[in-house]
Amino acid sequence: MAAVTMKPDLRPMLATLTNQPFDDPGWIFETKWDGFRAIAVAEPGRAWLYSRRGHDLSAKYPTICDALARIKHKAVLDGELVALDEHGRSRFQLLQNAGRNSVPLLYCVFDLLYLAGKDLRDWPLLKRKEALEKILPKSKLLLYSTHLVGEGIKAFKQAARAAEEGVIAKLADSKYHSGIRTREWLKVKASQEQEVVIVGFTKPRGQRRFFGSLVLAVRDGKAWKYAGRAGTGFTHASLAELYDKLTPLISTVKPITAKVPSEASTVWVKPKLVAEVKFTEWTEGGEMRHPVFLGLRTDKPASQVVRERPKPLQAAKPKTKARAK
Repeated sequence: MAAVTMKPDLRPMLATLTNQPFDDPGWIFETKWDGFRAIAVAEPGRAWLYSRRGHDLSAKYPTICDALARIKHKAVLDGELVALDEHGRSRFQLLQNAGRNSVPLLYCVFDLLYLAGKDLRDWPLLKRKEALEKILPKSKLLLYSTHLVGEGIKAFKQAARAAEEGVIAKLADSKYHSGIRTREWLKVKASQEQEVVIVGFTKPRGQRRFFGSLVLAVRDGKAWKYAGRAGTGFTHASLAELYDKLTPLISTVKPITAKVPSEASTVWVKPKLVAEVKFTEWTEGGEMRHPVFLGLRTDKPASQVVRERPKPLQAAKPKTKARAK
């Protein structure tokens, strides 16, 4: 392994969405955590967390950084910041209020990129995970992300029964490709979730305050395409907080060309805020049925938010190179 002679590459490796689970002895299968992706940089006594876009998250998650600071070597790790519900399931919606309530917060770690000045990204995945498990200190705030070998359909069924987001399939001998969306990591969703951009909101009705529903869109080439409206998933506090973020973005310019329901009562905003929603299905016209607001995302720019379309498994999955052990 080569010595690190420059600043570590903190861009995360990304997975390709596919449409069905599969079994393969050359692959491992992990939980698809429903949270914020974060790269950790640790050294004895200090640690930092960085978002997918390279923003420093350390001040927001000081207890996680304190736990990572117990690692006895300089290291760069990949994982997901998650909040757990009463059943121990990761929930993106809960993460919005983590730190302001008693919701358990964890850093679920699944990869090790650099260790003690050495670049491990060319190591096979299972070898990196073995090294990761050895250095990770025991802490209620840190969780080593376990895996099943070869049994992707079993892992997917377990995720679906537990109402988890899905599974991540990883080629057992895959290298770590920083900043690249690769077919050596695949994600299979057990529930429908999508990143969207808020382009407007409707005026409130009845006893609701602030706004009625959010008008949503995704990027389609150089334009914005209407993707539906989300009127549920809010608390009174989140309505107020989100309204405060939307108000400075109010615009007289309509960001989308399509006519939308209740347009006369719609207030348009500049397409800056990225949200996560869950929904039942896509319509033929490209709208989400029954979208439910889960929370805002800060780890992806609005310009990169497109409709996520799963690749057929045969096209997404590369030929198996190695058998997991």
